[in-house]
Amino acid sequence: MTFEEAFFRVVLLRPGQALRALYWHLTKRRVRARNQIRRAAALLPNAYYFWIRTREEQPDYAQRLSQLSERQTPPFTFEIVLSNSGDLAAIERTLKSLDNQKYPHWQLCVASPRARALSERVAYSANLRSIETEGSTLFDALQAALRAGDVLPPTALLYFAEALAEQPDASILYGDEDQISRRGRRSNPWFKPQWNEELFLGLDYLSGACALSVRAATQPVQGSGLATISDLLFALVGEGRPIVHVPHIVVHKASAERPTREEHMEAATRLVQPRGGSVAPGPFDTVKVTWPLPAELPLVSMIVPTRDRLELLRPCIDSVLATTSYSPYEVLVVDNRSGARATHEYLRTIARHPAVRVLSYDHPYNFSAINNFAAGQASGAYLCLLNNDTEVIDERWLTEMMRFAVRDEIGAVGAKLLYGSGAIQHAGVVVGMGDAAGHAHRFSRSDDPGYFRLPHVAHFVTAVTAACMVVAKPKFDDVGGLDEEHLPVAYNDVDFCLKLQRAGYRNVYVPHAVLLHHESMSRGDDKAKEHIERYSRELTTLQQRWGTKTYQDPLLNPNLDRYSETFIVALD
Repeated sequence: MTFEEAFFRVVLLRPGQALRALYWHLTKRRVRARNQIRRAAALLPNAYYFWIRTREEQPDYAQRLSQLSERQTPPFTFEIVLSNSGDLAAIERTLKSLDNQKYPHWQLCVASPRARALSERVAYSANLRSIETEGSTLFDALQAALRAGDVLPPTALLYFAEALAEQPDASILYGDEDQISRRGRRSNPWFKPQWNEELFLGLDYLSGACALSVRAATQPVQGSGLATISDLLFALVGEGRPIVHVPHIVVHKASAERPTREEHMEAATRLVQPRGGSVAPGPFDTVKVTWPLPAELPLVSMIVPTRDRLELLRPCIDSVLATTSYSPYEVLVVDNRSGARATHEYLRTIARHPAVRVLSYDHPYNFSAINNFAAGQASGAYLCLLNNDTEVIDERWLTEMMRFAVRDEIGAVGAKLLYGSGAIQHAGVVVGMGDAAGHAHRFSRSDDPGYFRLPHVAHFVTAVTAACMVVAKPKFDDVGGLDEEHLPVAYNDVDFCLKLQRAGYRNVYVPHAVLLHHESMSRGDDKAKEHIERYSRELTTLQQRWGTKTYQDPLLNPNLDRYSETFIVALD
């Protein structure tokens, strides 16, 4: 869909957004204009209907079944567990969708004999008595898996079977889902990310649309007294077997009902408690996991590059010193050729603070080189790269980030950054967005749930911004720090995080660490005339080095628009 087509689709129903996008388009801020108009188009009442009609895959069933039969000997059989709640009409809708499955190898397990007259392939819960546990059964634990009234699209079991053929040792397969009304109208699609354990700890995105290996499920269940789908899923997660995402709508849910947060918290506790963690309620019905800190807290060296702009630097440093509850830390203010007298007076003043050192970097501006230089002067075991246009508003910010940074498997840790308006500026970086990289959920309201509550839950990400990033100094050194030769200003943080990921570390976004960020007010707009040539070189470096034009970020479902930072359906 071109900008012009989207504009005329949007202007009648959302004139304010359309005209704002047109202004940005005419003033050559094309990426911002495109993001605005795509978001507006994706929020129109008929947007999902348009996606279904133009984008939803209609596979060649016969060919795919033939290919599958060649790989599966004997074929996989799915035991479908149906909740005993719901009236006969709801059960009938579900059974009809099963009879329409293109993959023929399945058997239904129901708790009520009322369904007997509605299908010839009904097996009773007695079929699962061989996997009973103390006081519970696997059948009981799966009662929330498929509810009466839920409808499986004809492709659901075919997609699951194909995924299982690719990964036969998978313990959990899960797919995307939407909601369906009694009249069959579909809405509210949830296009999910690939498996992300840190995300699942805080948010159940599996139970509504999943298939479990009976062999895998029965082993951890024995003797554990598991009673809910949450218990079962966490038991399987703890076993460490593969968990595979099927990027297709595999169920149309009749209701938004899911396991309760209390059930999820109780099950999550059993997984995180042995690691020293604890759980508590989070915003928007999520779960917040608190990971332990070492008994002796390590020194953190904050690196703050600056050149004049005292109106930015002063609130940044003053807020760090006045608000940060974590200790010990040091602040390395790196002066890059400041010329204003007031700036030098302020630097002399803060240099008298016992936690502050002022370093001089007397070379042309190079963000990567400045941070690498300061990292070499740092005394801390951990580095915190911090822009001078940030401002601390929550005393726990560094504590929350360090809870993740001290974990051996974690690379870079990023915070939630907000504009002065309260809108989100950064909630993790999605690589491949816009053929380069984009900030997840940018411009979304911080007091809004966002896309299925993702902005409010800690989760693994491909990259985070260096505007506020914490990383262990040995890990920083191991991957060579920031690329000062080819990426002096833009995309050096994305490149750095990708190097950490390649080295085997996981980068993570932490929404409980919150700061203000007056984005790029120090260095200016990369797309400005005086910067565009340098920016183009750096963009080309990122694209060629990491293949970002085709990069499929695990967090961004392929059915979502890779040119929008706000997780909207892809409309062509």
